[in-house]
Amino acid sequence: MIIRFFVATAFAAVAATCPALAQTSDQTDGNLIIVTAQRTTALNLDREADEELATGPDTAAFIARQPGMALVDNGALSGQVQMRGLFGERILLRVNGQHFATGGPNAMDPAMHYAPMALIERVEIARGASPVRDGPGFGGGVNAVLKQARFGNAGTLSPQVDISVQYRSVDDSVAAGGMVGLANDRVRFGAIASWEKGDDMRFPRGRVGSTGFERAVYGVHAGFQTGSGEISLEYRRQDTGRSGNPPFAMDIIYFHTDFLRAGFEGELASDLTLEAHVDYSGVEHRMNNFTQRPAPAIAATRQSDTYADTMGAGLSLRFGSIDRHVRIGSDFEAIDKGFMLYNPLSPTFFIHPLDRARSDRIGAFAEASAALGVVDAELGLRVDRHGASTEVPRFGPGVPMGPANLARTFANADREWSGTSIDAALRLSADFGDVTPRFTLAHKTRAPSLVERFAWLPTEASGGLADGNIYVGSPALKIEKAWLFEAGFDWNAETAYARPLVYYRRLDDFIQGVPFDVTPGVLDTPVEMVSSASGDSTPLRFANVDAEIYGADIAFGTRLVGPLRLDGVASYVRGKRRDIHDNLYRIAPATARLDLAWEAKSWLLTAEALAVAKQHKVSARNGEVSSKGYLTFNLFGYWIMRDGLRLDVGVENLFGKYYVEHLAGYNRNSGSDIALGARLPGTGRSGFIRLRWQSF
Repeated sequence: MIIRFFVATAFAAVAATCPALAQTSDQTDGNLIIVTAQRTTALNLDREADEELATGPDTAAFIARQPGMALVDNGALSGQVQMRGLFGERILLRVNGQHFATGGPNAMDPAMHYAPMALIERVEIARGASPVRDGPGFGGGVNAVLKQARFGNAGTLSPQVDISVQYRSVDDSVAAGGMVGLANDRVRFGAIASWEKGDDMRFPRGRVGSTGFERAVYGVHAGFQTGSGEISLEYRRQDTGRSGNPPFAMDIIYFHTDFLRAGFEGELASDLTLEAHVDYSGVEHRMNNFTQRPAPAIAATRQSDTYADTMGAGLSLRFGSIDRHVRIGSDFEAIDKGFMLYNPLSPTFFIHPLDRARSDRIGAFAEASAALGVVDAELGLRVDRHGASTEVPRFGPGVPMGPANLARTFANADREWSGTSIDAALRLSADFGDVTPRFTLAHKTRAPSLVERFAWLPTEASGGLADGNIYVGSPALKIEKAWLFEAGFDWNAETAYARPLVYYRRLDDFIQGVPFDVTPGVLDTPVEMVSSASGDSTPLRFANVDAEIYGADIAFGTRLVGPLRLDGVASYVRGKRRDIHDNLYRIAPATARLDLAWEAKSWLLTAEALAVAKQHKVSARNGEVSSKGYLTFNLFGYWIMRDGLRLDVGVENLFGKYYVEHLAGYNRNSGSDIALGARLPGTGRSGFIRLRWQSF
């Protein structure tokens, strides 16, 4: 691959230029709050991973506990985060600050697939509009920060340890992982590793077949102080083994993924700071429909091999202090992606629904942070130039005439696109002691994905919807655009807090699946005929529509009596089409979570209630089915056994409630205690125990 060819050169260039520079640590941000025990939130938040009940393997379920968030549960290692009605590539998702393309055309490996909970230090969330310096992002942003060795305070190298082990009963899963390192005030070296394995998930009426999983992660990182600056280097490898995905037509056989990143941050002169990074990710993926579920007929046996390479780089200069400055910069990203679908029992049947597809983006941005009297203001603007292309699709002689003709038609179509997007964000806040009002006005964009634009063959590749529908792309798709208005305030009293926010998002050229033509169900086009042969006579095509999303969310809490504390979050989101009378597809229902905690010096016990409303405001045009509300209870706590050693225990779904989440996918695995085509249920009663040892 071209991207692979330039990786070594780019990394060498960064390493060569970094030693001459210097750095100042940018640890604070006017919109960033580091949260530990007290559950506060604001425009952005950092949430310490060990302060939340999160026992699943992926970080997605942990993030879904925050205000405005919900979980799209597509499997133990394939969960996605919905943020205020938006999910998938519409959210700026990163791991250790690195953005990358996922390998699965149906998002079997969303970004949080690469952030095991055993390795998480914290998660940074921008709920409304992510800063333009982080890149283009239609919705908010999420950055999962993995554990790393930290610089020490003395010249002697000292060991650092942060490891944990966990057992969970609902799927008999075990997880172990963490970080070990050596550091002094000039250098830091660390290694991370984790291993997880689980069996089929149980629910109150049986088990969900093909939900076992296996994953291993290992890597090394280092940091070097040069004057007052730091050079950082990181390599990480992830090997996901056989893992079930009942909402999809296939299961994971493997993901082999490499991450590399080099960066620098430092002062060039007084009040002049340089930040630079270059990174690479490479994903290789295989999935099939016969290894982990009952095998279909020979003619219907399918396997798919995919790849995704991402190369990124960025450079910015900050003039001024951390709080008051002007920042200018530029960044670049190139993606090379493709997948082949074939029958391993029939060598002549193979086809490339996405063949050597490439996208690239180069952007420039400027930000200013200033004080206007009592008002703190941050204004950002970025411009990006996008390009996308794909090659003539290849296929074998055993491919039927219908798909072969579609491939030939696409080969003669325009397979290149370019466009320009403009993002802007204005954030205002004012500190009046106990109350801090906040206001955001932003214009955000998103370029269509390669699948949405170039998927010419009717398949279930949908970016993770897992709804059983067959989709095709549209080469003429426009860039998505949105205006965001957000207002709220932070209230902090001596014994209570509240962080309410209301928002409105006007969506223009929003991309959603719509009926392929004006006569759905009538097989009068080649696409509909091919789709019908695959079991869906009403395929959908990705198209631009107009819509709106609005809602509110809040985090709140108070200390009641002595060590007794009440905390909670609540979220409401509403999505509607503006071009026709219909609701937006797959919008999370209203939720509320209440925690009543008794917090002693060395232990804590929490009783939690989660209430989820019914969702009957569904998309009629997309045949979406409504869902019922439910109420579940959890019980958990921790005991600090001694300094640096902590034991967590708990029970989720305490009373074994049967429930179905609205965003859950639909079962495609016949080897299960769930009917084919039925929504997948939530987990049954589950006990867990986790031990964490931390020494710095």
